[in-house]
Amino acid sequence: MSFSEQALTALHNQELQTYQQALRQALEHDDDELLNSLAEELYALGFNDDAIKIYQQLLQKYPSEDELRTNLADLMIAQDEEDQALNYLNEIKPSSDYYVNALLVAADLYQTQGFPEVSEQKLLQAKALAPHEPVITFALAELYYATQQPEKAQPLYLQLLKSGHLEISNVNLVERLGVTYAQLGHFEQALGYLEQIEAGQQTPTVKFELGVTYLQLGQLKAAIEQLQQLQTTDPQFASLYLPLGEALAADQQPTAALHTLQEGLRVDEYNDDLYLKLAELAEQLQQPELAKQTLRQGYQINPENQALINQLSAFELKQGNYRQVLELVYSEQGKVDVTPQLAWDAATAATKLELWEQAESFYQQAATGLLNNPDFLKQATLFYREMGKQTQAIKFLNRYLAIVPDDPEMEELLIDLNETL
Repeated sequence: MSFSEQALTALHNQELQTYQQALRQALEHDDDELLNSLAEELYALGFNDDAIKIYQQLLQKYPSEDELRTNLADLMIAQDEEDQALNYLNEIKPSSDYYVNALLVAADLYQTQGFPEVSEQKLLQAKALAPHEPVITFALAELYYATQQPEKAQPLYLQLLKSGHLEISNVNLVERLGVTYAQLGHFEQALGYLEQIEAGQQTPTVKFELGVTYLQLGQLKAAIEQLQQLQTTDPQFASLYLPLGEALAADQQPTAALHTLQEGLRVDEYNDDLYLKLAELAEQLQQPELAKQTLRQGYQINPENQALINQLSAFELKQGNYRQVLELVYSEQGKVDVTPQLAWDAATAATKLELWEQAESFYQQAATGLLNNPDFLKQATLFYREMGKQTQAIKFLNRYLAIVPDDPEMEELLIDLNETL
C-alpha cells in the first residue's frame, strides 16, 4: 500500500495522527501521479490545506503545468485567499491549454467578489475562444440570471436546450428558461416550459413563477392554488404574498386578499409594494383607518419611497387632512425630490387652508412637470383667476384649451379674462 493510500485509509478510520505521518511520507516518497490523486481526494474531503501543500510541491517540480495552477486557484478561493487565487490564474498565458478554464475560474471569483462586469468580460473572452463549449454558455447564462438580466440569459438557455442539454451542474435548464420567459413578460412561452416540470421537482422559484404566470394570463384559480401551495410549503417566501393578494382581489375575495397582504408584511415588513397594495385595498373596502395606518407604517420604515409618499399625500388630501399634506411635503424638502404630483397636492391643500403664497409657490413647482395634464391646468387657471392674476391664468388656460379645445365654459372664461386685461 502506498503512503497516499495509507493516508486516505487513516482518514477514513479517523486516525489523524497516523494520517499526518502518512501524508509526510507520501510527500517524500510517492510518485507524482499518486500525489496528484491524493490531492484530488483531499480537496473533495475538505482537507484544503493539505491539498494545497501537495499541489504547490508538484507545481515547483512542473512549473509549466497550468492545470495545477487552476486547481490551486480553486483551493485558494475555497480558503478565501482570493488575491492568491488571482495570482495563480494570472500566471496562465493565453497560449495555455488551460487558459479557458482559468477564465472560467476567474469569472466565478469576480462574480463572488461583486464585480459582475469583470466576470462577464472573462466569460465572453472564454466564449470567443471556445464558442461551442456548453459549460461556458451555461456560466454566462447563470451570470445574467443571477444579475437579473433575463433578456441576455434567455437566448443562452434556449441555445443549450436546443443542443440537447436539459441539465448542467444540477441546474434544470427547462426551469431556467421558463423563469426567464416569465421575467421577460412572455407568459405563454413561460407556461409551456414551467408546466413541463413535475410537481415533485418544482423549486419554490418555479412554483412562484408559475403562480405569477397564471395570474398574468388571467387564470386566477390556478394562480391562487399555485401560490397558496407555495405559502403552505414555504411561508417565508416573501415574494408570493403580493401576487397572491392581487389574485384573490381579482377573484372577488377582497377580505382574503387583505389578510394575505397583512401576512406578507409579517413575513417582510420592508416590502414597500405590500404597503401600497394593502392601503389601496383597505380604501376599496372602506377601511380608511387601516389604509392610513398602513401608509404611515410603510412611510416610517422607508421615508424615501416616492410611491409611498405620493399615495400617503393623496390619501390625506382625499380625507381633507390638509395640514398633514403640507407637513408631509415640508418634511420631504431636501430629503427627496418633491414630485410635480406631490407639489400639486400641496398646492391644493394650501389653497384649502387659504395659504395663498404657499399655494402659488407649489403651483409653480408642480407646473414643471404637469403642463400636459388638463386637470392640473384647469385647477391652476381657476386658482390664478381667484388670485386676480389674469396673465398667469390666461397662460394656463391657453395651454388647457390646446389639449381640451371643446370646453365652452373654459372658452368663455378665456374671453372674460382677456376683457379684464
